[in-house]
Amino acid sequence: MNLLLDTHVFLWWDRRETTLNADARAAIEDPRNDVFISAASMWEIAIKRRLGKLTFHGSASSAIGANGFHELPIVPIDAEDAGNLAWHHNDPFDRLLVAQAMRLGLVLLTADRSIRSFDGVALLPAG
Repeated sequence: MNLLLDTHVFLWWDRRETTLNADARAAIEDPRNDVFISAASMWEIAIKRRLGKLTFHGSASSAIGANGFHELPIVPIDAEDAGNLAWHHNDPFDRLLVAQAMRLGLVLLTADRSIRSFDGVALLPAG
């Protein structure tokens, strides 16, 4: 299975927080699964760090490889699809993650109820 971690799930995993539920943790740990982190999450982390809304020590992008995950770049079709989603959720990061998950057939791990209310993307509740 190919997984895409929502930003908060990536942070929980990297910080070894217990907030992550057992099913999500097992899916991430399963060596048969490929785990992806979107450039959108790196953008979100950088912005929130700059605004003082988030603490992250070191390089978030370096943490992708350190955790054995794969980088997922944003390509133009992701931005276009995110903008065209028939979904009344204004967070641009969430919209990009949903668009990427849909385009690539990834299972999105999230605890965000707004995302979980969206039909059309494979989800695994994470918290």
